[in-house]
Amino acid sequence: MPGLTIGDPIPDLEVETTQGTIKLHRFCADAWTILFSHPGDFTPVCTTELGKMAQYSKEFYQRGVKLLGLSCDDIQSHNDWTKDIEAYTPGAKVNFPIIADSKRQIIKQLNMVDPDEKDSTGNLPSRALHIIGPDLKIKLSLLYPATTGRNMDEVLRVIESLQKVSKFKVATPVNWKPGEPVVIAPEVTDEQAKQMFPQGYETVNLPSKKHYMRLTKV
Repeated sequence: MPGLTIGDPIPDLEVETTQGTIKLHRFCADAWTILFSHPGDFTPVCTTELGKMAQYSKEFYQRGVKLLGLSCDDIQSHNDWTKDIEAYTPGAKVNFPIIADSKRQIIKQLNMVDPDEKDSTGNLPSRALHIIGPDLKIKLSLLYPATTGRNMDEVLRVIESLQKVSKFKVATPVNWKPGEPVVIAPEVTDEQAKQMFPQGYETVNLPSKKHYMRLTKV
């Protein structure tokens, strides 16, 4: 499924992982899932990223989020690499499955290919990260080149945002962090807002006199 992006359902692939064979739809059903790819085992940036994801795993699990990694090497290589990952990030435990994709077919189906990075056997995976909702559709994608490491604080932040806006008719403003005010969706009328947000809300007085900037906490 080339071009897989926000709003698309993930394909129901059967994949081999460090924790056995899984089918994506069964694994991701009725939960939030972070599916993230790495260019290769035993590479420096990937080792730092997997260690940090393992370090943050408790935070994700507390929010009902599953983790599923992917790298274009085989299962034995993944298992051997895990020892390096856990040694580099003390206290981190890689307790989530990592997909094996030595033939580099899965990365194509999941839109995780870096067109500019290659080795002797072909294109490498990009640092792609898909957040998949309980409905099996992609809710957010972060796509980094192979040479740039991701920020796990941002991944945690966007999970918080996605989960909040899935429950309430709100959106999260620029640089929003958990605990800060959110904005009420424009399609919600003031009368509806009073019902939806009994805790109250603030309407910002702007030069246009249009009352679209309504802030509340949920």
